[in-house]
Amino acid sequence: MPAKLSVNLNAVAMLRNRRDLPWPSVTGLGRIALAAGAHGLTVHPRPDQRHIRFADLPELRALIDDEFPGREFNIEGYPTDAFLDLVEAHQPEQVTLVPDDPSQATSDHGWDFNKQGAFLEPIVARLKKKGFRVSLFADPEPGQVAAAGALAADRIELYTGPYGGCHDESEKAAIELEKLGKTADAAAAVGLGVNAGHDLTVANLPPLVRRIPALAEVSIGHGLTADALEHGMAETVRRFLKACAG
Repeated sequence: MPAKLSVNLNAVAMLRNRRDLPWPSVTGLGRIALAAGAHGLTVHPRPDQRHIRFADLPELRALIDDEFPGREFNIEGYPTDAFLDLVEAHQPEQVTLVPDDPSQATSDHGWDFNKQGAFLEPIVARLKKKGFRVSLFADPEPGQVAAAGALAADRIELYTGPYGGCHDESEKAAIELEKLGKTADAAAAVGLGVNAGHDLTVANLPPLVRRIPALAEVSIGHGLTADALEHGMAETVRRFLKACAG
């Protein structure tokens, strides 16, 4: 089964937030993405609301519930008490925990599970008790996976930034791809599902899904939004869905 596509709406929200105006509509473009076949929507509500605003969350939750039942809402973020309260209020199908400092422009590294496991364990347990699927942002480091598996999360999300950064260097891309593949292999060995995200494109996604055939989901925002400026959101989603099939 091809990897599912979750459209990350942060870049759309960032464009909207340049003006005190309601366009482009985050919910409206989410609707177009879902109608074109996207399997879900991803948001990262940072404390300063510089991308997704807290007010977007109930609208997106209602969009999925009312118009696209069966699709998924994925909320990602650093697990402060305020973030966990947002999650519990808006009931996403999946929660992706990332080790972002609030001042970071974007997610750029995974958890150090060997050092941060004690911090994550009760948070994962709280979210699991509420019925959420839990994914943990992870660097492509196979040696970290056993510690991640001990936390009772459902999945890891592979940070694919270094792979995406090799867009014009095929030899380096192959090296980074193999790191991702070996980490996915290690995750499967301990019973963790695998998601992936960051700087994925229609060009580099097919090699990734061929190397990780059990890849469950990709969350894509920047590259997808950039392509949507050229092709439109609906056609861009269709292009990425094709890429997800390898």
